[in-house]
Amino acid sequence: MPANTAYLDQLNPRQRQAVEHGVLAGGASSSAPLLVIAGAGSGKTNTLAHRVAHLIVNGADPRRILLLTFSRRAASEMAHRVERIASKITGQSAGVMTDALTWAGTFHGIGARLLRDYAPEIGLDPAFSIHDREDSADLMNLIRHELGFSTTQSRFPAKATCLAIYSRCVNAELALEEVLRASYPWCAGWAAELRQLFAAYVEAKQRQNVLDYDDLLLYWAQMVAEPSIAAELGGRFDHVLVDEYQDTNRLQSSILLALKPSGQGLTVVGDDAQSIYSFRAATVRNILDFPAQFSPQAEIVTLDRNYRSSQPILAAANAVIELASERFTKNLWTDRASTERPQLVAVRDEADQARYVVEQVLTNRESGMSLKQQAVLFRTSHHSGPLEVELTRRNIPFVKFGGLKFLDASHVKDLLAMLRFVQNPRDRVAGFRLMQLLPGVGPTSVQRVLDRMHDAADPIGALLEVPAPPRAGDEWPAFVDAIVRLRTSTLGWPAEIEAARIWYEPHLDRLHEDAATRKADLIQLEQIAGGYPSRERFLTELTLDPPDATSDQAGVPLRDEDYLILSTIHSAKGQEWKSVFTLNVVDGCIPSDLGTGTTAEIEEERRLLYVAMTRAKDHLHLIVPQRFFTHQQSTTGDRHVYAARTRFIPSALLKLFERVSWPIAVPAPAPAASREVRVDVGAKMRGMWR
Repeated sequence: MPANTAYLDQLNPRQRQAVEHGVLAGGASSSAPLLVIAGAGSGKTNTLAHRVAHLIVNGADPRRILLLTFSRRAASEMAHRVERIASKITGQSAGVMTDALTWAGTFHGIGARLLRDYAPEIGLDPAFSIHDREDSADLMNLIRHELGFSTTQSRFPAKATCLAIYSRCVNAELALEEVLRASYPWCAGWAAELRQLFAAYVEAKQRQNVLDYDDLLLYWAQMVAEPSIAAELGGRFDHVLVDEYQDTNRLQSSILLALKPSGQGLTVVGDDAQSIYSFRAATVRNILDFPAQFSPQAEIVTLDRNYRSSQPILAAANAVIELASERFTKNLWTDRASTERPQLVAVRDEADQARYVVEQVLTNRESGMSLKQQAVLFRTSHHSGPLEVELTRRNIPFVKFGGLKFLDASHVKDLLAMLRFVQNPRDRVAGFRLMQLLPGVGPTSVQRVLDRMHDAADPIGALLEVPAPPRAGDEWPAFVDAIVRLRTSTLGWPAEIEAARIWYEPHLDRLHEDAATRKADLIQLEQIAGGYPSRERFLTELTLDPPDATSDQAGVPLRDEDYLILSTIHSAKGQEWKSVFTLNVVDGCIPSDLGTGTTAEIEEERRLLYVAMTRAKDHLHLIVPQRFFTHQQSTTGDRHVYAARTRFIPSALLKLFERVSWPIAVPAPAPAASREVRVDVGAKMRGMWR
């Protein structure tokens, strides 16, 4: 061990226990599997970064450390933190050490890299391309149409629903019938057809040499199911560390168990109380069952000191989560004393709710709190509608999180389709999208061309020889020439994307009225491309971890301007603000009326409220409208309903909150005396047209 361990003194005793667990001099590890239960605001990221740095400065080879996070940005931030910590420890730049931390990334990103490495050993072409969700849904739709399911007498599930069912089966490792029964009961009558569709979908992907998001995990899991590959792959890593373990699904858990069946060198960090992504097939069981999987060797370290919230906010949040049916026992504590309890605010309806939030936000701003230090959270995106109208009316700038991603914009998808088709000419979805940009080229013509390419040993050669679609005119040879030039280009990366954009811009001008705004997106895409070493890496990583859009958030303030944060609770996880307002804290919203079918669903809704409450540092407002607008799926249509306070704050917990009614009641004005009608304007207006 290094003589100087002063860098550990800034950690609290529990954090230090997690960092030092099993670390021996020379980088060896005698570590039994470690589970770090990291409560909200407990310094989880700092602790994990210190553990990685502690391993490296004690001799662990950073090339043999696998660090799995849930976004590429989180992995990058973790690497930067590790470098800063290691530099402080050694007293010199630790860039060389942390630059070697090359196996830090998302499950999907690491999976893509490993699949390319092992492709020849698992019968996979390493030049595979990766479909995002929309591309996958499009391919599913093509197969659905080819099988005749789009013309059934009763309506067959839509492409997005089909893909969601398929994805749930894969990620949750559940049988189709079980998924249909639990999550898609209205589709249960189509089980046989869905099985046929999914089989054809898998065959189509393999013919076209494409993988979808789920394949990156599924192929990885199937690969390590072979004992020799699992042993070899597990042997490449002395340490495997996983962040946000409560958000993993069964497939990801099975991968980890295959890599480290004994748990030696395995560290997982998470918080069962913040497991809120079951709609992505994440399961809280992974973190709850971890100790039993590695019993009796597993060690559990609980980080329960909170550095974010005031004690009254923590007391209320602890009380809410204590009522959970199953959890790791922890009660967050802090030395941040305060006399201000979280407020439970009763308002008449959503209009009053919006006005209350705006009034409080402006009051906070007047007292010196910036808009960016305040956030409004909600269960579902459309719940913020009335508030957005009020903010716009009052000219208060805001940014809303949880919207479109950059790759959902059609013009961006068009340009990426060009690059993907050049990379993999057998990618049928990319080919369909690309060729139909040309005027006079329809789906039948495209299918004819793609069939010829698919059957040929040299698909680009077949593209050169295939007769042009009869109504394509001069656009067809220009398209073919562009594909061939990019395929055989000596321009290098990222100049290729500029060449693709120049080909695409005339079509952009023809297809979109706001072409100028969209061109700015494409230029931004070129700038992003400059950060990647090759076309293949760019397409892979951009698909797996897309940046936020620009043009789809018209009117977003500049970065140095002040603006209020609006966010779904799901998008807010991991964030913190001085003042937090949570909308619609009523039964029917939290818990959602769609989330009360099972005990597991209700428990996840409870955790959602807990996550919302623990985002607040100093001020927390839970707003309870007596009436709120709800969209009804039945024939009764949309309507306003009367609501009760969420069941997650029963009467026994009310002493932990300050109860407020808004607006403050004032005496009603005396009714005006009745007055005669002096002129019937309505009659005059009707008379104008007679």
